[in-house]
Amino acid sequence: MFGATSLTAFLALSLSVLTLTSAQKVCQVKAIGGGQDDGPNINAAFAECATGGTVVLDGYYVVDSLLFTTGLTNVNIELSGTVQYTPDIAKWSPQSYFMTFQNATTFWFLSGTGIHLYGGGTLDANGQVWWDAFALNPNAGTAGGSSRSFARPVPLTVGNSTNVTIEGLTMIGSPFWNNFVYQSSYVTYTGINISSVSYSVNPTSNSDGWDIYRSDHITITNSTINNDDDCVSFKPNSTNIIVSNLHCNGSHGISVGSLGQYAGETDIVANVSVNNVTMRDAQYAARIKVFGGSPYANSTAGGGSGYVKNITFANMIAQSVDTPIYINQCYSTNLTICAEYPSTLSISDVHYYNITGTSSGREGTVVVDLECSAPCTDITAVGTSLMSPNGTATYVCKNITTVSELDFNCTAPA
Repeated sequence: MFGATSLTAFLALSLSVLTLTSAQKVCQVKAIGGGQDDGPNINAAFAECATGGTVVLDGYYVVDSLLFTTGLTNVNIELSGTVQYTPDIAKWSPQSYFMTFQNATTFWFLSGTGIHLYGGGTLDANGQVWWDAFALNPNAGTAGGSSRSFARPVPLTVGNSTNVTIEGLTMIGSPFWNNFVYQSSYVTYTGINISSVSYSVNPTSNSDGWDIYRSDHITITNSTINNDDDCVSFKPNSTNIIVSNLHCNGSHGISVGSLGQYAGETDIVANVSVNNVTMRDAQYAARIKVFGGSPYANSTAGGGSGYVKNITFANMIAQSVDTPIYINQCYSTNLTICAEYPSTLSISDVHYYNITGTSSGREGTVVVDLECSAPCTDITAVGTSLMSPNGTATYVCKNITTVSELDFNCTAPA
């Protein structure tokens, strides 16, 4: 066991600091080895190089304690090695950093301004252990959220930040969402390779590629995602978003929402551009999901207000996708309750350009399903070319006020 003096000396041996100028430092973290926790040394490196410095993570790091790297200004993170979080559920579930929305927690909370993470390295979250445990005790929150008693951390959260670039990163085995953009602005992700794939009979769960919450001017581009939940999800109050040049495999689509979950709260998603995305073996491609209304003032399963506006899905290719184009304004809501209490979160100004490809046939001949519990306005489609393996394609519409602006013939829900 280290005493205070010996622990300080040990940390100093594990952190190499090179001062290039009076204002610039390079903090290289030396991996301890032997399965010991590198987390304190990584946190110390960020504290030492928090202003104008470079943190170098070029080894194999075992992390058994929360990475809480905040207050950074103009910091480079050269991650060319591997950061692996220990598979200690009993420890991580309570110690991961709690962020309230949908009970999300994180292994690493990265915060500041002018941050650049690069280097081609890897974050390995040991997801298989979590997925197997979750299969035995499927303790989740509402609508793909986590729970307080079984918190499943996100590998990397960019929170309360501005002007951040994350590039050239491989992410393996997240217990939950892979990336959380939390109350931030001007964040760019490029060249990200995500793999949340189970190798046992137990599937992954809630393995979204990105979840964006209360954030503005976010760009996600040139990336590949293998998972079984949303490829990208625009959570409440996401605005001015660009998503382009993605390959999404096995996912639930590029999703607006879910929104309107909490009664008394206002959720907004606006000014979103999705372009040049290939969706393969997925449930959906272009998806909007909004809770219905609720008779309960304190509901956490619907009843929120707000709007979805100015959303463009363009040049998307569907390859064996259950329902390539999808709007559901009664998401996770009992249909009887939704009929009596329609959603008060409006959907308008949504445009589909050149959505092409094939459905899987799992929904019969349905390739488009646009169902609103309250009127959805200014919904348009041009260049739609979708085929079903089961016969002539069917397009389902309900409460769409601008069916004349769709380039397919709508039928009522069965």
